[in-house]
Amino acid sequence: MGLALVAMLGLACGGPRSRADEPAAGGAAWLPLFAMPGRPHVGPLPELTDAERALATALEADVTALSVEIGERHAGRFHYDNLRKAEALLAERLKAAGYEVERESFEARGRTVANLVVERRGTTRAEEIVIVGAHYDSAEETPGANDNGTGVAATLALARAFADRQPTRTLRFVLFANEEMPWFQTDAMGSLVHARRCRKNDDDVTVMLSLETIGYYDDEPDSQSFASFPPLRLLYPDTGNFIAFIGNVESGPFVRRAVGAFRETTRFPAYGCAIPDVVEGVGWSDHWAFWQEGYPGVMVTDTAVFRYPYYHDPEDTPDKLDFTRIARVVAGLEHVVTHLVDDP
Repeated sequence: MGLALVAMLGLACGGPRSRADEPAAGGAAWLPLFAMPGRPHVGPLPELTDAERALATALEADVTALSVEIGERHAGRFHYDNLRKAEALLAERLKAAGYEVERESFEARGRTVANLVVERRGTTRAEEIVIVGAHYDSAEETPGANDNGTGVAATLALARAFADRQPTRTLRFVLFANEEMPWFQTDAMGSLVHARRCRKNDDDVTVMLSLETIGYYDDEPDSQSFASFPPLRLLYPDTGNFIAFIGNVESGPFVRRAVGAFRETTRFPAYGCAIPDVVEGVGWSDHWAFWQEGYPGVMVTDTAVFRYPYYHDPEDTPDKLDFTRIARVVAGLEHVVTHLVDDP
């Protein structure tokens, strides 16, 4: 990477900044767009509210149902039946929340799989759509508790929270099949199927939020890796106890809005970064599919492989996860989604 890109990254990533960190002349044009608003929470976390305790219990139940009661779920050779069980379970839970569930079916190497789509129609700006989604398949040979049972459980929790609301913009929740290899970034990736459908229908997708692997936190120094791009070490903490909002440069305004809404309402450390999608890991989830169709997309993540020791591992099980912190994150995301669907 050249020095110009490093300078841009210094503006794109939202950590605390001192005068010594200010960009060189010529980089200031990036500042209004990519510097993150507010300040990340530091210090002890507040006591959980009763609602957050109930949310933590619900999140753990959903993650356990996917990763323990069903387990490995994949459209490959051995666990296709489990993928269909997961699809049925999730459709049932969305229906129980009061939604009419659409199955968006497609073929993957001769096997039928489906995205699950529900929405709350907007009031005065219904043609504008905010999408919140997560993939429900797991990588092969892993039960996928964190990747991506946590993202699915968070999407279910947010769907329940908005089930009786009337948002200004249309709010769509999608649970995607086939994010993992060998489907990743292919025509059989569920999120790409949906993003292409959105483009074909001329849907006005304001932004897509991808909830990806959000359950692991570590308070030990040096628990956060920066292997994909070492200059980020200058911008992020080396302690892996924060949630990250990640987008490409074009999605930068929505990264900024999401981080701002989260920090304003939620006492939990949050950082944001809008960087070129050539940097390794920036496009490693379903938001990538929406970039391909020209829509803004933001990933919400604990940074997965750059923190989680059990990434794509048989030991990716619920006992490794911190459901009280997941509940804090999901409570914060409810404020973020509210801002995105209702802010004029």
